[in-house]
Amino acid sequence: MRHCRTGWISDVHLGTRGCQAEALLHFLKCYEFETLYVVGDLIDVWALKRGIYWPQAHSDVIQKLLRAGRKGTQVIYIPGNHDEFVSGFHGEYGAVTVMPRAIHTTADGRRLLVIHGHELDAVVQNIKWLAHVGDLGYALLLRLNTPINWFRKLFGLSFWSLSAAAKRQVKSAVNYIGAFESAVARLVKMEKDVQGVVCGHIHTPAIRNIGDLEYFNSGDWVESLTALIEDQSGVIELVVHTGHSEPLRNVAPETPEPAVAPLGPNALS
Repeated sequence: MRHCRTGWISDVHLGTRGCQAEALLHFLKCYEFETLYVVGDLIDVWALKRGIYWPQAHSDVIQKLLRAGRKGTQVIYIPGNHDEFVSGFHGEYGAVTVMPRAIHTTADGRRLLVIHGHELDAVVQNIKWLAHVGDLGYALLLRLNTPINWFRKLFGLSFWSLSAAAKRQVKSAVNYIGAFESAVARLVKMEKDVQGVVCGHIHTPAIRNIGDLEYFNSGDWVESLTALIEDQSGVIELVVHTGHSEPLRNVAPETPEPAVAPLGPNALS
């Protein structure tokens, strides 16, 4: 097990068939944290309202997070749009603190704003019925991932997302991501003494600079299977789960502009 100063996970979407709970459990077994941020959409209440789907692995994720808190990890839960019901319960609950946003100070003194990101999504904030329609279409794509990956597993192949591959071909998806990241950058510039931002929401993992600001997106546990970790010196890395005995650590100090980037359900939800 690797000990890290900080971790960030987002967009787990427990309660959906697309949630890769087993992969997340494996990641949480491989890493322990002094502070762990759950950056929104841990539970997908939108999906649960359409029908109950809750296998044991989804309960195991909740138990694993609570157990980490009991063992000394400070768990900070920042609700997103799919679990917005939690936003009415800000405060401390044992080892778990629920808050709308946070400021994280890295080991080397940088201050990072931590938000889910739906606050910057005009569709979610202003046209909620359209957001739910987009969520239904995305759920259909995710359901197709299951049989495809069952066959891939038979041939020893790793996880592959049909939904992500389809959306990489959609120009509007790329434009959406660029607009979202620009909006995040504008928000951070309004914050006092903040050098960067950590968010989720669009299911597009990234570590890069936007001008003089640091932009970190922890991705998701539906398509990307990614998280962010900070070591004791303040270096932040993107971790990609590969399905093997250990997650793959992918050090990415800066990634290029997303020419063809996947788009998650929260683009329209």
